[in-house]
Amino acid sequence: MPRLAFELVVQAAIEVPLLTRASYHGRVPRVIRTMCPMNCHPTLCGMLVEVDDGRVLRVSGDVDNPDSRGFLCVRGQAAPEILDNPRRLLYPMLRATRSDGWRRATWDEALDTIATRMRAVGREAVATWSGHGIFANNYGTRIHSHLLRRFSNIHGCQWWSPAIICWALGGFGLGLTGLLEPNTKEDMGANAAMIVLWGANLASQPNTARHLAAARRRGARIVTIDVRETEAAAQSDETLLIRPGTDAALALALMHVIVTDSLVDRDFVGRHTVGFERLAAHVHAYTPEWAAAVTGIEATRIVDLARRYATTRPAMIVVGGSSMHKASNGWQAARAIACLPALTGQVGIPGGGLGPRHGASLRGQVLGNIVALERRPPGDYVPDQMSRITESLVTGHVRVLLLFGTDMLSSFADANRVAEGLARQELIVSYDLFENDTARRFADVLLPATSWLEELGCKATNTHVYLMPQVLGPPGETRSVPWVLRALAERLGLEDFFPWKDDAALVDAMLDVPATRHANVASLVAEGGMRAMNVSHVGHPDLTFPTPSGKLELFSERAVTLGLPGLPVFEAPGTEPSHPLTLRQGRTLTAFHSFYDHGRALPSLAKADPEPVLWISPDDAAARGITDGSRIAMRNARGEMRCRAHVTAKIPAGTVWMRDGWSELNTLTSGEAVIPDAAVDALGFSAGQAAFDASVEVAPGDDPPR
Repeated sequence: MPRLAFELVVQAAIEVPLLTRASYHGRVPRVIRTMCPMNCHPTLCGMLVEVDDGRVLRVSGDVDNPDSRGFLCVRGQAAPEILDNPRRLLYPMLRATRSDGWRRATWDEALDTIATRMRAVGREAVATWSGHGIFANNYGTRIHSHLLRRFSNIHGCQWWSPAIICWALGGFGLGLTGLLEPNTKEDMGANAAMIVLWGANLASQPNTARHLAAARRRGARIVTIDVRETEAAAQSDETLLIRPGTDAALALALMHVIVTDSLVDRDFVGRHTVGFERLAAHVHAYTPEWAAAVTGIEATRIVDLARRYATTRPAMIVVGGSSMHKASNGWQAARAIACLPALTGQVGIPGGGLGPRHGASLRGQVLGNIVALERRPPGDYVPDQMSRITESLVTGHVRVLLLFGTDMLSSFADANRVAEGLARQELIVSYDLFENDTARRFADVLLPATSWLEELGCKATNTHVYLMPQVLGPPGETRSVPWVLRALAERLGLEDFFPWKDDAALVDAMLDVPATRHANVASLVAEGGMRAMNVSHVGHPDLTFPTPSGKLELFSERAVTLGLPGLPVFEAPGTEPSHPLTLRQGRTLTAFHSFYDHGRALPSLAKADPEPVLWISPDDAAARGITDGSRIAMRNARGEMRCRAHVTAKIPAGTVWMRDGWSELNTLTSGEAVIPDAAVDALGFSAGQAAFDASVEVAPGDDPPR
């Protein structure tokens, strides 16, 4: 079937019949079912799009979507502002030097320029790096990211996993214990009797809130542990504010109480764990009184939490996906927290274990593999370690950098050092919808991307797959990721890079697996654009675990072989007397990573979140002569940024917090490695995140925020 005809069939097949539709100029618009172009995994939102004569009239939540049930947050509501946006990149652009203005180029000129420079420097001096931008139409299936990896493997150039800026370091800690599979949000809402939201901000997975509320209506106790009062606090029976970087200390003290008070599930521990005796002796020293001095949480509350968790069945812990692990000891928190369900037997049961987590997969949730790892030639490859990547840019190991849907300056720690490396690149290519900070300062070539609605896509949550049909033609000369990579592969002579007849066949290659009950584009069309996956709503239902022993490892020999402690430990974060405030960053509902130039390209999001704002406690503000709403400067030895103060009692003294993604925020953060190179890929995913630690001082400042 010709491509255009196929797309029309897809559109017609998942057009949504509505009882009542508004009339525009005497015509009734078509309503198409799709998904929001954001990546709030594991919860994604269904969307209905009204289209008339090639124009999007409005979007709304899809009440029939089993994951979101009609919910669509401010980010999704802003999606139409992508289309016809005057800041949108519509044509390939080149410039002779980075101080010059851009000039329009043809695709042939742009791609020939890229291929020529790639050949000139040699494959090992070329790197590809992708961000959340290329997942907008395929998060959960990750089709475009896997296709980029396939390109990099066949070409033999550097490729680094985007997981290192997101969930993987926390996953590394959980994986050393062996507790990687989550229970679903649906299971949580239906079965959990106690839910501990440990660093889990509902702004990152808003659809979980509905199930949290359902659990609370059933009588479940909700406890939030975080460095500030997040949106989750309003849904909680108790909120514990913890000092940044001390989560492992709290987990060790909880284990102390569970062991000392004989609250251990001895039968489960004997059958399904290794290392209990060593752990029991180890946690003896970590008393609640010790932890109170470290964490700032009263000893009595620590004891109460431990006893409630151990004696409430089932109890679930929802661990934060990214922000809570951004610290030099970040993985240690996840390592220790994962021991709590193991000690209490809260694993492999409905309502127990660990709850929904960004990047996590359920038992059975395995999609197709197109990355062609077997075709990757031997080479001098830079590890998936953020500090080593930055070093490779600075030293000239990498000289040509292809960026797909990412703002590297905002996602990498120690951004000034990253900028030094970017400035030394011989060629930087940015494929995106809008210019971002990295592209504005350092790109030599801009490639215009297709958006949501302008290409075929397919997303997956933990429980469902969803088709995203192409509804609109690509504006200007925008092109999709598969088109760009195919054209570049042809110029480089990469044989059999794209063996599929079209983009639909590529989607089929990812979906034709048992987890989806062998779905494909045609079957999804026939079923209205969605299908439930054949997965377990309970993590580790057969009580087997991805560890060398096949059990949950309270003591990990694998960790020892990697040069890490075999038992869960707490390493105190560093302190700097001249910079006494600990900076943490996280997510809000108005922004998500570097999408749409951090939301600044979309008017409604830019209006809702117009400038960087720093949360600071009343005591810390008063001590520095800072008032609410005043302009301030935040600085340390690495960098400085201007912002505005939000003085609030919702954050304790000694801690400051800001939404992530702002320019210059990561000039303040540490780019040091957290785990050894040998450990980065030891668990089957890349966990080489930098420390992101930042101790800062704040002072009044007159300059406007930038």
